[in-house]
Amino acid sequence: MKTFSFVILTAAFFTGPVMAKTTATIDPKASNLTWEGKKVGGGHSGNLKAKSGTMEVDGVTLVGGTLVIDMTSIEATDGKPKDNASLTGHLKADDFFGVEKHPDATIRITSVKPNPASTNENEVTGDLTIKGITKPVTFPATLTATPDGHQVSGVVTVDRTNYDIKYKSGKFFPDLADKAIKDDFMVKFAVLAKAPSAAPAKTKKAKAKS
Repeated sequence: MKTFSFVILTAAFFTGPVMAKTTATIDPKASNLTWEGKKVGGGHSGNLKAKSGTMEVDGVTLVGGTLVIDMTSIEATDGKPKDNASLTGHLKADDFFGVEKHPDATIRITSVKPNPASTNENEVTGDLTIKGITKPVTFPATLTATPDGHQVSGVVTVDRTNYDIKYKSGKFFPDLADKAIKDDFMVKFAVLAKAPSAAPAKTKKAKAKS
């Protein structure tokens, strides 16, 4: 019996604790998303808001997840207030994201691979849906443990023409010259997902002895 107990203790010591796969809920208020687009001779930038989502973590490794972005929240912030309001309205219109018909954008992770050039960065591939059109995207992302759960941060570069956003695209309107807007725009994100809290252990009441 002593030998059997020793074997069990030795195995537990060398294998260590088993880290379970968990699904954490994204906290929109604690997440941050910004966008940046460029044109010939300049560009614009602003904010977006996360709406909902989940993050799947296996121990200390990101393995999956889904993020819903509230496209009605898109705003320009780099210019004067009047200019920002004008650009924000245009971004919400059908020339760009058509938020009345398509209020949400979604990215669903399909694979995560370690980045051989970095110790803590992953190469994430997912299905990105904008204006009802879904295309694959690949981007670098880093998972960081926080006191409240996990944070995933990175930058996604998106070719807007893949999502039927052709306004002033040099690819479709070659005569625009210096009035063209670059096809690629970037979304920088730092998304926080709170780990599920453990349920409190139930205690049984002792029966009174008669």
